[in-house]
Amino acid sequence: MLTVHHLNNSRSQRVLWMLEELGVEYELKRYQRDPRTMLAPPELRAVHPLGKSPVVTDGDLTLAESGAIIDYLVERYGDGRFSPPPGTSAERVRYNYWMHYAEGSAMPPLLLKLVARRLESAKMPFFARPIARRIAQTMQSSFIDPQLRLHFGYIEAALAKSTWFAGETFSAADVQMSFPLETGGQRAGAKSMPHIRAFLERIHARPAYQRALERGGRYDFAT
Repeated sequence: MLTVHHLNNSRSQRVLWMLEELGVEYELKRYQRDPRTMLAPPELRAVHPLGKSPVVTDGDLTLAESGAIIDYLVERYGDGRFSPPPGTSAERVRYNYWMHYAEGSAMPPLLLKLVARRLESAKMPFFARPIARRIAQTMQSSFIDPQLRLHFGYIEAALAKSTWFAGETFSAADVQMSFPLETGGQRAGAKSMPHIRAFLERIHARPAYQRALERGGRYDFAT
């Protein structure tokens, strides 16, 4: 049976969602972040050398990276569902684009925002705190926040043109894009944008999404 190695509040939540959409049975192994560092526990390194989540095992296969996992699941278990037919149709090109954009372009500035916020609040000698805060604030105002506005404005405009990322049909690209939009709702004010907010409301209302929340446990980014 396919096993998902699931870390709380992580990208692996969308893997659970994809499996629920597909109706595939799976085993769930839970891992909790270190409450101090917020990193994955060392036990995950026994599953994959990078020690990160998501990771799935399916028979002899061990596969990491959420985009690769979702591609694999749709190809193996989808029976033509959740992706446009292979080829060069406009829907397929858009599908491939957003599947890669999610991690390649959307997530880096969100990660930098998280790092900058942690730098602002990091425990350090008192004489270093003003310097650290000034560096973090400069990073955010000069680069991170403008990048977030650029990317989420771009995504908002894309969702103004169609209901879903690949067109008018829900696909795995919407699953893949869910994590940057959910984290962006907390770190970049993305929920204030009407089309992004409507997209989040649509995905959160899906029965498979709700089942994934029940299986995966607390997931702060959905709130």
